[in-house]
Amino acid sequence: MSNIISFDPKKDQAIFDNLIKYAIAPRPICFASTISKNGQVNLSPFSYFNLMSHQPPVCVFSPLRRMRDGSTKHTLENILEVDEVVINIVNYDLVQQQSLASTEYAEGVDEFKKAGLTPLPSSYIKPPRVAESPIQLECKVQRVIPLSDLPGAGNLVIAEVLAMHVQAHLLDDKNNVKQHELDLVARLGGDWYCRVTQDNLFIVPKPLRNLGIGVDNLPEAIRLSKVLTGNHLGLLANVEIIPSLDNTVDVNIDYSDSTHIHSFAAQLLDQGKLQEAWQVLLRSI
Repeated sequence: MSNIISFDPKKDQAIFDNLIKYAIAPRPICFASTISKNGQVNLSPFSYFNLMSHQPPVCVFSPLRRMRDGSTKHTLENILEVDEVVINIVNYDLVQQQSLASTEYAEGVDEFKKAGLTPLPSSYIKPPRVAESPIQLECKVQRVIPLSDLPGAGNLVIAEVLAMHVQAHLLDDKNNVKQHELDLVARLGGDWYCRVTQDNLFIVPKPLRNLGIGVDNLPEAIRLSKVLTGNHLGLLANVEIIPSLDNTVDVNIDYSDSTHIHSFAAQLLDQGKLQEAWQVLLRSI
């Protein structure tokens, strides 16, 4: 194992606060649109945000207290007055506008106008949606959980989704989202972001309904391979039983060199050819 450097969130606070944003990433980004009891709309982006439940459908995001003095921000203040919020998903077409909207404008300033975005009336709640957002979630706030009153402390907003609105061009004829066309972005550390494009999408087969054999039950020659990675072993171990050798599958390689065999099997696994990889490996043990 390589050397590891450890950091204490209390003793090394400034370094820790920076590093943790690199470590827990990528984080999806949303615009939260809220409204005060006086009708003042606020729009703010959040990357401390995610989906937490299906039934009921619940999202969580976290407005932080200001680092300089621990005071609360407009989003949280609005939610405590009017317990509704629209969670608007941010994609690549909106990434610069969400960055602009993160500017802390004075109370009363309309972030929709500042960011050049269009408010769209919601169907069930008072705060408006972001018309340009690919997916908009109208939500009722269930709870707000303050984590502390220290500067930088989060306030977990637990919001139940009442309705979801999806741009029609993003759906196929079965109402599945065209993942590559959604063009999502995510927050990383510092000023870094990433973009979900066709080139970096890949599929990971879901675990079997029945139990996979597990890495511990792989043959030792495979489990202790110097070539196969943890990802490769995970794929091989996600079978109910080790396959039987199929002599009808003819792979023309040199079976006297285990390194070559494992390298070839690794290539097959990287191409999604699990059964072919197993047949190659079975001939080597």
